[in-house]
Amino acid sequence: MKPTLRQLVPALGLTAALLTPTAFADLAYVSNEKDNTLSVIDMDSLEVVDTLPVGKRPRGILMSKDHTLLYICASDDDTVQVMDLKTRKIIDTLPSGEDPEQFALHPNNRHLYISNEDDAIVTVVDVKTKDVLAQIDVGVEPEGMAVSPDGKWAINTTETSNMLHWIDTETMQLADNTMVDQRPRHVEFTHDGSQAWASSEIGGTVTVVDVASRKILKDLSFKIRGVHPDKIQPVGVKLTKDGKYAFVALGPANHVAVVDAKTFEVLDYILVGGRVWHMDFSADESQLLTTNGVTGDVSVIDVDDLKVIKSIKVGRYPWGVVVVPDPA
Repeated sequence: MKPTLRQLVPALGLTAALLTPTAFADLAYVSNEKDNTLSVIDMDSLEVVDTLPVGKRPRGILMSKDHTLLYICASDDDTVQVMDLKTRKIIDTLPSGEDPEQFALHPNNRHLYISNEDDAIVTVVDVKTKDVLAQIDVGVEPEGMAVSPDGKWAINTTETSNMLHWIDTETMQLADNTMVDQRPRHVEFTHDGSQAWASSEIGGTVTVVDVASRKILKDLSFKIRGVHPDKIQPVGVKLTKDGKYAFVALGPANHVAVVDAKTFEVLDYILVGGRVWHMDFSADESQLLTTNGVTGDVSVIDVDDLKVIKSIKVGRYPWGVVVVPDPA
């Protein structure tokens, strides 16, 4: 006897559930410099679920504002690749200038500010038309790049000139410079846009700048018992949305510093993997992921407890990381 429609529906539902891929989860994408790949981490299981081939020496990666695209600095290919996050396929490339390393996307979701280390310029590209809108001369060896939440300012750091370069995004011209410590590598705006935090790798400090006046508010330094000061080399910086914490990756010191973002007091140091580079939060900011270049893994920090809860093996020399929220 043939089954009735009422009998078939539950079975069909079960079959559909079994065939549906586990796509509905936060996913972390990690750029592996030496493997020319991205590792994809499921944020529920904290396991690598895919490895994707990309261009040569992928470093900076970021997500479009609508969470549909991933932009990847393929540094040795002198290009920015565009990945469709639904299919996980490279669908386009953007002009970038030579050796793109870090970049930042304007809140308008169109203007991409790209730091070109070899050319001492910042290239501005319209991601929709692929037009180069500007090439802005900055200092020697530009690296870090950030755009303010209100879209007014783009800041570039230059490693050899030891400066933050303030670019007016309306005119796309250099408006001001702020001197910081040796070899600034990364810069982040607070979520309210009132401050910029810039790390200086060789100087061993993080400089906090008031955006309105472009004046320095604080220079933070770090001391870890048993770690030589020369190994304390700040690179990546991440700030919580509530303004409570700043996390600073300290490079070959193999620690992440926890800073009270209001008082600028260093609260703690968290031991992670070797040569910690960059970081990103889970969508709810309950976890912080760090890329550890030398040990080839990602450390997962519980933000409430300020402790590492897992180490995830990825590719060789993981550099950048971005968490894509669950589309559901």
